Amino acid sequence: MERPRAGKLGLGVWALVVALAALAVLTFLPSPYVIQRPGPVYDTLGTAKNADGEQVPLISVEGTETYETGGTLDLTTVQVVGNRERTPSWFELALAWMDASRAVVPLDAVFPEGVTTEQRDERNAMLMVDSQHEATAAALNELGYDTGAEVVVVDAVEGSPADGLLQADDVITAIDGTPVTSATALREAIQEAGGDPVALTVRRDGDEQTVEITPEEQTQDGTTTWLIGITLRTDYDFEVDVTIQLDNVGGPSAGMMFALGIIDTLTPGELNGGKEVAGTGTIDAEGTVGPIGGIRQKLYGARDAGADYFLAPEANCDEVVGHVPDGLQVIRTATLDESLAALEVIAEDGDVDALPTCDVPAT
Repeated sequence: MERPRAGKLGLGVWALVVALAALAVLTFLPSPYVIQRPGPVYDTLGTAKNADGEQVPLISVEGTETYETGGTLDLTTVQVVGNRERTPSWFELALAWMDASRAVVPLDAVFPEGVTTEQRDERNAMLMVDSQHEATAAALNELGYDTGAEVVVVDAVEGSPADGLLQADDVITAIDGTPVTSATALREAIQEAGGDPVALTVRRDGDEQTVEITPEEQTQDGTTTWLIGITLRTDYDFEVDVTIQLDNVGGPSAGMMFALGIIDTLTPGELNGGKEVAGTGTIDAEGTVGPIGGIRQKLYGARDAGADYFLAPEANCDEVVGHVPDGLQVIRTATLDESLAALEVIAEDGDVDALPTCDVPAT
C-alpha cells in the first residue's frame, strides 16, 4: 500500500519541478509586447522640475497680468514598460493582464520596426513642443489675443501636385483670395474645392506670388481626401510670453490641459472652483480637442493622484466606457469651449451629472 502513495508523491514532486521550470522560463523569455501603465501626473497650475532639478512653475507668463489659481488641472501621462532592446517577460505580461490599470500592447504599435528608442523619444519631444505652441495659441485665441499665425510649408512631396510649385519656408497667406490663418483652415478649403484647382498666395523671400495647384484624390477606408502634397507648420507671434516647463514628457496629449492652465493663469478667479480636475487630449489653435493613446491608464493615474473629475476626448469614449475607476467622474469634451463650460459647472457646484459623459458612446 505504501508504494502507490510514494509513486503519487514522486509524480507530484516532478509536476512541481516542471511547473517551477516553466515559470523560470516564462520569467526570462522575451515577448513581442510592451506594457502601458499609469505615469506621473503633473498639475499645470503647480510646479515641475527643470533640467537642473529645480522646482519652477509649470506654466509661467510674462507681458501681461496673471492671477492666483487654486485646485488642480492635472495632465496625465502613460509609462511604457519595455522596448525593442528589452521586452517584458511572459510572467510580467501575465501580471499586467490581471491589472485593470495596465494594458498589454504589441511591440510594433509603440516601437515601429526600424525606429530606434532614441528616434521615438526625439519625435515625442517634437510633438510635445508642437502641442505647447498649439495650446498657447488656443488659449490666447480664446482670450482674444492676436496670435500672429502664419502657415509655413515644411516640405513638398516629390511627384505631388505641389512639387516644383511650393518649397520649404513658403508662407501661404491666402487660398482663392481668402486669408489663411491656420493649417486646418487651409486643409478644409482644399477639401471644399473638391478637386478643382486652387490658387495659393505665397510669400517667398519677402516677395508675394500666386501659384495654381490641382489637388489629387486619395481614398482610404471609403473616405475621399484631396491632397496637394505638402507638410505644414504654423508659426506664431504671441503678444505675451508663455513658457511651459515640463521635462522628460513627450507626445501631444497634454495640449488641452496646457490650454486650460494658461487660461486659468490669465483670468481672475479659479477656473475649477478650487477642485481637483484632471484630463487629457490634443488641441489645435482652433480649440479642437483630439484623441490620445493610453486613456485607461490615464484614468487610473488621475484617480490615484486625487482627481475627482476627468475631462476625456469625445473620440476616446469607446475606450472609456466600462473602464472608469471608482471615485472618478468622466466628462467628455470635443472642444476647448466645451471643457471651459464643464469647468464652469464644476466650479459653481452645478449639476455635474447633467454634463456629457462617456457612459454612452458619443453620437
